Amino acid sequence: MNFVLCGMMGSGKTTVGKSLAKQTGFRLVDTDALIAFEYGKISELFERYGEPFFRDLEKKVAALLSEADRLVIASGGGFILNDGVKELMQKKGKIVYLRAKKETLLKRLKKDGERPLLEGEEPLESKVERLLSMRAEKYAQAADITVDVDGKTPDEIALEIVEKIEK
Repeated sequence: MNFVLCGMMGSGKTTVGKSLAKQTGFRLVDTDALIAFEYGKISELFERYGEPFFRDLEKKVAALLSEADRLVIASGGGFILNDGVKELMQKKGKIVYLRAKKETLLKRLKKDGERPLLEGEEPLESKVERLLSMRAEKYAQAADITVDVDGKTPDEIALEIVEKIEK
C-alpha cells in the first residue's frame, strides 16, 4: 500500500510526507523532486515547454510509482488532477487530501518563489483563490480521506492520516 498526498501547493505535502514516512517506515517520494532530478528545474520546464509537457511528465511518474509499494508520495499540486493519474494511484494507494485554508496557503507561499503557476502580474492572493476554487472540489472527489492541516504540526497530521486509514 502507498499513501498519496494531494492538495494545493503550500498545503504541506512534502513536510507531512516526511513525517508520515518516518511514522510508517515507508519511503518518501516527492513527484516534483523526482521530475526535477530527471528533467531539470520545474520552472524552466514550464517556461521552455509549457504546462502540458510537465503534466505528461507527471503521468509518466504516476505510471512508474503505481507499480511500487510502501511509498509515501508527496505529489505536486496538479498531479492528482491529471487524467488517469487518480486511477493509477488508487491501484496500490490511498489518496489523502491535505486541505488548507486560503490564509494558511498564502502565509506559506509568500516565502516561496519557486512556483511556476504563481508567477506573473496577478496578485498572489487572487491566484491562490482562483486555483483553490478550481481545484478544491476535485481534490476532495479524488481523495479516500481528507485531513484539515490548519493549526496542526506535521506529526499530528501524519498520525491523523494513519488513524483514518486504519479505520
